Parts: sequence; structure tokens; C-alpha cells
Amino acid sequence: MQRPEAWPRPHPGEGAAAAPTGGPAPPARAGEPAALRLQEPSLYTIKAVFILDNDGHRLLAKYYDDTFPSMKEQMAFEKNVFNKTSRTDSEIAFFGGMTIVYKSSIDLFLYVVGSSYENELMLMSVLTCLFESLNHVLRKNVEKRWLLENMDGAFLVVDEIVDGGVILESDPQQVIQKVNFRADDSGLTEHSVAQVSLPRLILLLWSFLPWH
Repeated sequence: MQRPEAWPRPHPGEGAAAAPTGGPAPPARAGEPAALRLQEPSLYTIKAVFILDNDGHRLLAKYYDDTFPSMKEQMAFEKNVFNKTSRTDSEIAFFGGMTIVYKSSIDLFLYVVGSSYENELMLMSVLTCLFESLNHVLRKNVEKRWLLENMDGAFLVVDEIVDGGVILESDPQQVIQKVNFRADDSGLTEHSVAQVSLPRLILLLWSFLPWH
């Protein structure tokens, strides 16, 4: 899947024709039934992606608009979503005017949030891509312990799938390839970390020697 060429999103107050974010839909044309009005299409389909543990505590979260501008509001939303979804077998929930798709794995709950009018299949494709990509990065151990030990890789996965609310990729193989490329490019391999850390450790130990 090729990355879409996203155009700049208008911000509130920019120009006389700028529409307020989250404002009411434009009025129907004369003689046009209100039921026939369609939501204006947008590339910005994802409101949030977050992962909670089996107690509902946040492990990873990315929000892409100002629906929940403060940390307190985000945490309250996550708690309410967890309470609504943690004891059900469904994969889709409608809560607070939003569509939420989710999946559990051992002691984790993965969530993708979109607007109420977003296509559930599209949101589900993002969730599936997230799970399959994490499954590879975490070596088939999609659980809290391994996620916490590989948090940098998990954030890279999310960033390759969604950027600013725009879906960039829904093929886990492509995501894994790009994550591996970024990890190699940054040089943050275990070998390179060991090469840097060992001299520092030697210097630190040397500083504590009595004759130093």
C-alpha cells in the first residue's frame, strides 16, 4: 500500500472559509433531504491508538486530534472504554460518538478509535496490522512484559501505520520492513549499544577504584 499524499488540513481561524474543527456539517442545499447529506471524506480517519493492560492501565497511546486535549481526559476516556469492552467478546464498540475496534491478547488490550461515521472494516484493518506487526516485533509474545521491554519498537510500529490520523500502511509485512530499516538506520542494535555501553561501564568502575 502506497503512502497517501496528504494535503494540509485547514486549522480553525485560517481564512474566511475555514470550517471549525468538529463543527456541524454544512447545511443541505435547497430541496435536498437532510438524510442524503454525506460526511465530507477525509484522510484523517484515526483519532487514537492505545494499548492497555488487563487492569486498564495505559502502556502506549497516541492521539491524533483534540477530541481529548488533556492527559486527564484521555485517561478517563481509556478507563471508560476499558470498562465497556474488557468483559465482552465483541470486536467493535460505539462509545461517545466514536467507533472503537479492539482486540485482546493475553494481558493486553489493543484499541483503534475513529469517528462514528468511519468504516469499521477500515479501522479493523489498522487493528489487524497493528497486532500482526507487534506479533513479529515481540517474537510472537504479544503480552505486557515483552511490550514493556520493546516499547521503542512498538512506537515505531504505530508510527509506520498511522501518522497524524492518516492511515499510512495496513500491510504488516511492509510495516515490519520499514521498522527494521529505521532501526538499522538509527544504529540502535544490541551490538552497537553494547559497544557504547562497555567503555562507559569500564570508565565508571575505574573511577571507583581506590587508587584513582
